[in-house]
Amino acid sequence: MGGDRAPAEIVAGAVEAAADGIEVVLYGPTGLESRGLPLVGAPDVIEMADKPADAVRAKPDSSLVRAVRAVGDGDADAVVSAGNTGAMLAAGLLHTRRLPGVLRPAIAVPIPTRNGASLLIDVGANADCRPEHLLQFGVMGAIFAEAILGVSHPKVRLLSIGEEPEKGNQLTLEAHALLRDAVELDFAGNAEARDLLGGVADVLVTDGFTGNIALKLLEGTIVELFDLLREEVAATTTGKLGGLLIRPAARRIRGRLDPELHGGAYLVGLRGLAVIAHGNSSRRAIANAIRLAARGVDNRVVERLAERFPERTPRDEPAAEPLGA
Repeated sequence: MGGDRAPAEIVAGAVEAAADGIEVVLYGPTGLESRGLPLVGAPDVIEMADKPADAVRAKPDSSLVRAVRAVGDGDADAVVSAGNTGAMLAAGLLHTRRLPGVLRPAIAVPIPTRNGASLLIDVGANADCRPEHLLQFGVMGAIFAEAILGVSHPKVRLLSIGEEPEKGNQLTLEAHALLRDAVELDFAGNAEARDLLGGVADVLVTDGFTGNIALKLLEGTIVELFDLLREEVAATTTGKLGGLLIRPAARRIRGRLDPELHGGAYLVGLRGLAVIAHGNSSRRAIANAIRLAARGVDNRVVERLAERFPERTPRDEPAAEPLGA
């Protein structure tokens, strides 16, 4: 029931993904038209404006909480939602809990680049971070890049205001030193925001506040550029003729840069797998988000994370208030 286009587009996307052989179970009101998919009754709804932690506790029978709890209880392998991001994080912390050694869960999203996909982490789970959080984001991002992007030795960079190691605020300066000294990472230094689409790294590390802004700027710019191009092409007869010639190339480029290509972002660092889709996701985006979740299950990304982190309990620190992105 989460998302601007729920429930119709959510159900349609689930049906599309199920056609690939993925076993999809819907959570929602008992009267919901599930189009043949199994439906688990969940009468409550967490709205986008609800305060995440309060809503998760006050609405245990919401579709979002019941779906997340199914993963925590072992009744499902992964959960996908286009609903309240903060509620997904709160429900995940409550019902699936952090992996041992993980200080903060993070949201990792594949972004399109000239050289294929890169992983941007964190894009909204933690607005305020410490350097050790960014170090862990780099480790988690590298594991996910190996499992999901198929990169054998992921190159990791830190998003900053300059390539030089002395550039940045106190957070990036200290995080740079930690990432540089991490023997398990192939750290290649800083990257600037203008390099995000250039494919300069397999994993780009940042705090959730900066990452959320960067992600939305990228997605908005891609959409606006193609809309402007379409308007200009249609404005004149010459433009229309030229548009016919460049249409195949334009379609290929749009396909490579389409934000709906992956459909969602992983919430990493929990004992269960969760994928967060955009609130305005179409059925295509939802289907791709479900495929993304299934790929994560098939490639054992949660198990790989658990193997790479030390078997110790992190000091008890609450996750920062999520951005609700």
